[in-house]
Amino acid sequence: MLKDIFQKKRKYATVSKQEEREDVPEGMMIKCPSCRKIYYRRELEKNLMTCPNCDHHHQMSAHERIECLFDEGSFEEWNEGMISENPLEFPDYTDKLEKDRKKTGINEAVVTGRGTIDGLPTAIAVMDARFRMGSMGSVVGEKISAAIEQAQEERLPIIIFTASGGARMQEGVLSLMQMSKTSVALERFSRAGGLYISFMTHPTTGGVSASFASLGDINFAEPQALIGFAGRRIIEQTIREKLPDDFQTAEFLMKHGQLDKVVHRKDMKQTLYQVLDIHQAGGGQA
Repeated sequence: MLKDIFQKKRKYATVSKQEEREDVPEGMMIKCPSCRKIYYRRELEKNLMTCPNCDHHHQMSAHERIECLFDEGSFEEWNEGMISENPLEFPDYTDKLEKDRKKTGINEAVVTGRGTIDGLPTAIAVMDARFRMGSMGSVVGEKISAAIEQAQEERLPIIIFTASGGARMQEGVLSLMQMSKTSVALERFSRAGGLYISFMTHPTTGGVSASFASLGDINFAEPQALIGFAGRRIIEQTIREKLPDDFQTAEFLMKHGQLDKVVHRKDMKQTLYQVLDIHQAGGGQA
């Protein structure tokens, strides 16, 4: 037919949506959950995992945060090989732990150790929400408590970055016991004159928010971080009132005197350095 003869040919071959997805390696592109813009992961990493368009703070892995915070080559990890067991024989828990180890490259939901920030030494514990939603089980509690005790022994300040959904249900009461264990370790550290900086990131909820996350000598948080114990819906049903739209955000807590400062990620290193420097100048453990 004439229309077939004179039909305009496409200059470029079309690519199906399926082929597009197959051409882009998994994890290379990230969509901002706030403004919905899509970025190359490398572009976000250069911007400390904050959205260039709306400033949304994406979650960071423990090692990403350590890398952008500590002086190159200064970080020494503690208790790296410590792994969780399945004391309650919870179905599929062992398999899920192993999958998270392979997916994240870490053995548990917290990385601890020592290093220097612009030459100032400090101990650190960084929670990683990729591993079991950052939940606190026996090993997480043990690693954090051990880091606090090691900081006390070495007369170092300690910084703890929280990112957690709370206690780990697969370990039952053993998980809940970590709330008191970490809190007692911090009380002993405080009596010995140690400086503890709590840095809350999204999310900091449940048993973590109700224990060591809220006990800092100085309490910081990242912008818009969700911080709270019980969920919004449960609280509204309990008190039978509508809660403010910004309830349980870092800004809400700051406004009500529960934080010392909301710190943008680009200011994180400098802010921590200033606190450590003042503490050291004042004859503190650093």
